[in-house]
Amino acid sequence: MSTDFQQAREALGARLRELRTEVGLNGKDMAARLSWQRSKVSRLENGRQTATEADVEAWANAVNPAAVSELKGRLRGLETSYRSWKRQLAAGHRAVQEANVLQEAAAETVHLFESGIIPGIFQTPEYARSVLTDVSDRLGTPRDIEDGVRARIKRQEALYQPGHTFHAIVWEGALHVARCTPAGMAAQLDRLAGLIGVDTVTLGVIPFGVRTPFSPKHGFWIIDRRLVIADTWNAELWLDSAEDVAFYVKIWDLLRKSAVYEHQAHRLILRARAQLTIP
Repeated sequence: MSTDFQQAREALGARLRELRTEVGLNGKDMAARLSWQRSKVSRLENGRQTATEADVEAWANAVNPAAVSELKGRLRGLETSYRSWKRQLAAGHRAVQEANVLQEAAAETVHLFESGIIPGIFQTPEYARSVLTDVSDRLGTPRDIEDGVRARIKRQEALYQPGHTFHAIVWEGALHVARCTPAGMAAQLDRLAGLIGVDTVTLGVIPFGVRTPFSPKHGFWIIDRRLVIADTWNAELWLDSAEDVAFYVKIWDLLRKSAVYEHQAHRLILRARAQLTIP
């Protein structure tokens, strides 16, 4: 989780503690007033748990109702950098994918890395369909799968429009993780191989066994070197401070130096395809 996000969460917790102490309540009394566990009060005040809107509203109503707008404003500010997948997908996949279409259409240069999945902008319909279904099942969000697939495929228009460049790196493991049927994986790998040589795309693959000064960790996108979007299991982090962007650019450069390109990348993709057993 980002330092900026954690600092903002701790600042919100400090403000919650300040409001509690202003009315002379200790943590135990506050928990009793809210019908919460004492541990929840402690976690919120110490920045170890992210408050929900219902949490800050209940807190304000318990100690100072006039503070409810302030607390909600602080929470909204925190959420601009930490975007829960479950909350983003509450209305389904289509809205999220359409937002990605707009963002990528506006971007001139995108640098991206994925360690265990084919990047969304390169996905075939079958591969995307399986991925979005898995996400909905895992998070319990609406299954507007076909609308989501159509919107995700529309993102690929940016690959063929002048003024856009996409610099992608994937770990070789992403070529082998089976996210759909063997036939679907074969089609996906064919699609990926076909992007090598497209003038708006550079595609690198980090081979198994290569010595690297890092571990593969999470995927991330750098948009015009002004914004980083990093994926975690349950959220996206949107990082726009100069320090964060510079750090991820440095990481991307390290990844680039470990990757192979053109015919060497093509060979790794074909090797993964050859290992598939297609009925």
